[in-house]
Order: sequence, then structure tokens, then C-alpha cells
Amino acid sequence: MSGRDEESFEVVVEDVIYRSDDSRYTVLRCARTSRSGKDAWLTAVGELGDVSPGETLELHGRFTTHPKHGMRFRVESFAPVIPSSEEGLRRYLGSGAIEGIGPALAERIVRKFGAKTIDVITRQSARLTEVPGIGAKRAEAIAQALRERRDEAEVLAFLQALGLGPSIARRVFKRYGGETVRVVRDDPYLVAEQVPGIGFRTADALGRALGIAGDDPRRAAGAVLHLLGRAADEGHSFLLRAELVSRAEALDVPREATLRAIDALADRSLVVVEDEAVYPPPIHDAETFVAAAVRRLLERASSKRRPPLAELLGDGLTLSAMQARAVEESLDHGFFLLTGGPGTGKTTTVRAIVRAHEALDRRVLLAAPTGRAAKRMSEATDREAKTLHRLLEWNPQTGRFNRDARSPLDAETVLVDETSMLDVRLAARLFDAIAQGTRVIFVGDVDQLPPVASGQVLRALVESRVCPGVHLDEVFRQAKESAIVRGAHAILRGEAPEPTPTGTKGSGDLFLIAALEPELAYARIEKTLERMREVYGIDPKTSCQVLAPMKRGPFGTDALNVLLREKLNPAAAEGMGFRVGDKVMQLKNDYDREVFNGDLGFVSRITAGRVFVDFEGREVQYAPEHLDALTLAYASTVHKVQGSEFEAVITVLHASHYVLLDRAMIYTALTRARRLAVIVGDPRAVEMAVKNVRKNVANSRLTERLLGEL
Repeated sequence: MSGRDEESFEVVVEDVIYRSDDSRYTVLRCARTSRSGKDAWLTAVGELGDVSPGETLELHGRFTTHPKHGMRFRVESFAPVIPSSEEGLRRYLGSGAIEGIGPALAERIVRKFGAKTIDVITRQSARLTEVPGIGAKRAEAIAQALRERRDEAEVLAFLQALGLGPSIARRVFKRYGGETVRVVRDDPYLVAEQVPGIGFRTADALGRALGIAGDDPRRAAGAVLHLLGRAADEGHSFLLRAELVSRAEALDVPREATLRAIDALADRSLVVVEDEAVYPPPIHDAETFVAAAVRRLLERASSKRRPPLAELLGDGLTLSAMQARAVEESLDHGFFLLTGGPGTGKTTTVRAIVRAHEALDRRVLLAAPTGRAAKRMSEATDREAKTLHRLLEWNPQTGRFNRDARSPLDAETVLVDETSMLDVRLAARLFDAIAQGTRVIFVGDVDQLPPVASGQVLRALVESRVCPGVHLDEVFRQAKESAIVRGAHAILRGEAPEPTPTGTKGSGDLFLIAALEPELAYARIEKTLERMREVYGIDPKTSCQVLAPMKRGPFGTDALNVLLREKLNPAAAEGMGFRVGDKVMQLKNDYDREVFNGDLGFVSRITAGRVFVDFEGREVQYAPEHLDALTLAYASTVHKVQGSEFEAVITVLHASHYVLLDRAMIYTALTRARRLAVIVGDPRAVEMAVKNVRKNVANSRLTERLLGEL
């Protein structure tokens, strides 16, 4: 690749040829008006964010020659501009960039005002009414839209001069609009808290460019809030003051500045300080609320006056003594826990609980944290089950759930499955919507990985021992025939799982395939994908999930996604970053679209730069600026598939994953599989994972609050 001197010029974006999955690296086909008045076509590449066809941009960069793709213009910075030529104005105004103007109206406006069009729109907007089809209200709307475009160009130039990349600069402008310059100058660290994708280090670069000192109170406060946010992502509800100071020192924030910042933030109610624990206020509020709500449910007197259990259940369900006890206790208490591992009869017990409560004319609502878990619950009970977000009715207009203490759930019993995934903030919203007299039943497996978000609610409920509950630990005879179930319980005993004997095929097969080198592991994975279709009739694209503990490295999900995509969905032609048919995952909760962190779907179509994804039969549209919420999901981390089950699961383990190898991880991975589980990689990694019992190190005081100690 060769480079030339830096150049600058205006172009009109004609087409988005490619945009990476995170919406940053983009390839554009652009028209550049030459001196002769004719368009000269060029390909522009770089960090161009969510630019769209029809936009006019001023590009700064240099021409390079790519050995495969030829001459391209590598963009180092850019800004949206309003063109000056009449042809440029027609194209710009008619592109849809200015709301209310299409190609025909753009032609009439430019024909009327010529080169003075922009001046007329921005300074004499009333004159637009001289053009047929434009009234006074529409004229002002057009003028306002054009002023905003002009302001955007100025703000983006300001942000890029401070060192922000083009796509991040656009994200900041979309958050603050005309207030961007003031907000950034006043407190760039506030930007890191309010704009997704901008962390403390980016804000710190802005701060340095603006001359903010290392011990400035704004910088120290920004570091504290950033570190509490990172801790919450690690599962912590709080950080001890000393730990917070230590982490801040790693960001070069002096100890005294951090301590002053904690006190100042507490005075502004931006943190809660409880003894030496420093909480984000929403997490502290949620933790105290959940404890109070559970204690209130437990105060409800037991109800023993009812028909015998056999009469309530009728025919068709045979229960063990422990299962029957679980059903009885669920009927008698205001709050009840049902826990157990695979093959212990949790699903049958849930069916019996639902049937018994309905036999007493209790309306039962069923829910789970994820869409896949809710779907499995529906299939198991033959009743409707919803995600918790849909059960609580998120309202995008108000930014709140419709269901709360003022409008509680209309039910006598609420049963929630997969509660090992439940974080404390979502649990608080659920308990807020529980009406007086409604019973709550939590079902889960406490040995699975904890939730990604803060607050291990199920573990705290179990460890506090304040709640009535039944733990199912007997593996039923039919389940014992599954090597997957046997392997899962062996892992819980600290033993390596025993694979299915070679040459046999059962109801839940488990195979261990040694492969120490990446190339050999890739070959074994490809062969396994072929064999699962041939031997088990399992579609490797739609019914199999490949898992790994981490994203990076040759055995991580990033590398595996590249391999699996070419195997399962090879490219028909060069185009957008995503392909039709790609398996994708939502990376963050999007309440407006009703898609949530960990939801899996398939790209159904790509039209005009927009990607459409089918999530369990419901199509969701993604504009370019929202594509960073999606990632390829042929391979996924184990954490991301909690609550999901697949016909087949291939788990890739290697000793290089040692930081994340533990018993809960391998147990969770194995129990995602229904019919076929394959572990590919280093046998030492399996042994390391099975033997490593990671202590519950996430900071939380929910257990103490449940016990009344706080």
C-alpha cells in the first residue's frame, strides 16, 4: 500500500459498500464534482460512523493504493457540509437529508433561488413560500433542519480538533445537539457517563486537550463514577472506599482527590456511602428494596386449608416425595424457592405447581429473564410465558415499566424461571409490581454462572436461608441415561465428565475431543458440525451453539466466528458487515425495540443500509447507527447464553483461558445442550475448570439485608 500527500475535498455519498459490525470502519462510494462539472467516482474508507447516502461530506485524508481493491481515499477526518454548487444543492436537498424535502421539491427550490438557495433558507426562510407547495410552517421547518445540519458540521469540527474520532464525535453530537460544545467544555467526564461507547480514557483525552489538571475535581469525580460502573459490569453492587481509591490510582488520580470526589458525589446524591461501601444510587436502592419486599412476602401467614394435593393435580403427573413437598410449600407460602440441577425434575415440578395453583383458581403468570428461557417455559407448561421486560410492560415513551406498585401485575401467583440470571435492579422492578396477596415463586440453579449485572439475587436468597424452599438433588433414572446430565453432576462433585463411549449414540451424548493447536481445533469443529447433521439430524447453523470462555485469542469467540461464518454462511458477494443469514446477538438491552442483552436472531434482509433481524419470528430493524448493538453469534461466550438451551453445544476450552476456567463456567456450558455436547480443546483445561471453585467474590450486601443485619 502506498500513500500520497494529504488532500481535502467535498463528496456526495452515493452508496455504503461496507460497514463493520461496530459501525466504525466504513467503505463508501462517493461522487466528487470535477472542474468540468462531471462526477468523478471514488471509494472512501475509514472511521465514518453512520453516514448515509445523499450526505455531502468534506473529507480530509490521502489517496492510497490497495493491492486488491486499487485506489482508495483513506479518510482521517470529515465533516458534513452544505454544498455550494446548484447541482450539489439539488442532490443534497433531494437526498432526504433535510426532512420535508424530496427530489421534486429540491428541484423547484434550487430553480427558484439558484446559488442563493442556502442563504434564502437560513436567513430569509419566509421567501420559501414563493415556491409552490411550501407554506409558512413547512418553510420554517426546512430552515430549522438546515441550521441544525450547519451546527452539526461546526460541532464535529470542534470535537475532532480535540482528538475524537468521527464516529464517536457524531455520537456525542446526537446526545447533546446544540449544547455539545458547552457540555464538553464544562465537564468532558460527564460525557463518558452519558454517551454509550465513551469511556473514561476517551473523556480523559478530551480533558487533557481542554487543559484539565490531573487532580481536578471533575476528573476525580469522573473516575469514581467510571469505576463504579465498571464494577457493576463485573457483578459488584458496590466498591469499598479503599478499593475505589486503589483503582483510581491506577488511572493516575491522586488518593486525596478520589476521597474528596466521593464525598462531593455523596453530597450531590450521585453515590451512596454506607459505612465504607460506595454504591451507585440505583443499585443501593434496588438492594434495599428487594430485601424489604422479600421480608414482606415472608410475613404472609401460611395457608393450609385446601384440598389434598392429589385432588388438585389430577391424573398424568407422578411426583417424588421432594417434588410433592415443593408443590405443597409453593401453595402455602408468600415466597418460595425451587432449585436443582439438570435431570432432577424441576420442569415436572413447575408443571405441577402451575396446575395446583390454577386448580385453586389462582391466576398464574410465568416469566423468565430471556426470550429463549421464556419460550422453553411455554413449551414445558403449555402456558404463555413472557420475558420479565414484557411482563412488566416497558413503556418507551415514559422510559419506565407500566407495571409497578400503582399498577401491579394482575395475578395471584407469579413464577419466574432461570432466576440465577436475575440481577438486583430487575428483581426490584419485579417486586415493585407484586400486588398485596400475590405469591412469588423463584426457580433456578444456583450452581450456574452468576448474572453479568450486579447483585446475585438467587444466591443471596439461598445463602440467607430466610426463604422456604426445596432443593431437588435426586437425578431421575431416565435422566441418568444422558451423558450430559451425568457429566454435569460429575462436574459439581469436582470430577471430569465421562464421555459417551465411541461408536454409540444415546439421548444426551457427550464427547471430548483433544486439540491443542488452533488449526486442529478448527478442523475438529468443522468435522463435528458435519457429523451432527449426518448422525443426529441437527442443523449446525440454527440448532447448535459454539461456546468459549472469552472473546480474544485463537480459541476465543472472535476467531471462531470468522471460521464458523465462512463454514455456515459464506459470502455471496461483498457488501455490508453483516450478511443475510448471519446468526447475531443483541449486546445490550433496547427497551424500545424490545430486544435484550443475549437475544439471538438471524439477519433476514439488508435494505438501504438497514439490517433486519428475525428474533424468534419477530423482525427488528437496525439503522446504521444502531449496528454496534449487534455482534456475530455463531460463537458466543458462556455468560451470554445463560437461560438458553440448544440441541447441540460445542464448547472450546484451552489452557490459555485459565483466567476464566472454573466449575460454574463449564457446568453452565455443558447444561446448555439438550441432545449433544462436545468439548473441543485441551484436556488440561477441562481438569482446571472442574477443580477451580471460584468463591462468590462479587460485592453485595443483599444477604445481610435479608437477615436484617443492615
